[in-house]
Amino acid sequence: MSSHQPNQFSTCDLCDEHKGDTSGAFRVLAPVFQEYGGKAAFAGAVSTVKCFEDNSLVKAATETPGQGRVLVVDGGGSVRRALVGGNVAATAAKNGWAGIVVFGAVRDLAELQATAIGIRALALMPLPTEKRGEGQSDVTVLIDGVPIRPGDWLYADADGIVVGNRQL
Repeated sequence: MSSHQPNQFSTCDLCDEHKGDTSGAFRVLAPVFQEYGGKAAFAGAVSTVKCFEDNSLVKAATETPGQGRVLVVDGGGSVRRALVGGNVAATAAKNGWAGIVVFGAVRDLAELQATAIGIRALALMPLPTEKRGEGQSDVTVLIDGVPIRPGDWLYADADGIVVGNRQL
């Protein structure tokens, strides 16, 4: 197995290398995500947040040192409220996060595109969330049926998003 640098990879090549993997160690996310951030390709170790129409824990996570990680936000697929906006994205970029993948909606498109971070989400929605302090951090999440665990490695580029149980 070759080891890919986080900034030098192709999800197609990773799929070619791991297409025979039936162990569940290599997973491919469904092609439901749109690209909204200033970086088209990104990769890193995963940190997770599970929340529903409340981005309190998303904001808290991005305020911590990202150390090149990718924040995977399981918003339950809801596009009724935006879980990430321009301020949260700017904070994440400033604190060294490589990217954010939101199974839900984002807002502030112009600000997201101007931020040096990869951002994928299902849709744009201008409505912000309610701040109730609800949700869970660093738990296994299911993104459209695909399990993603803290410490997994996520790779995203123009062709899609893949996840491995270790750095690939």
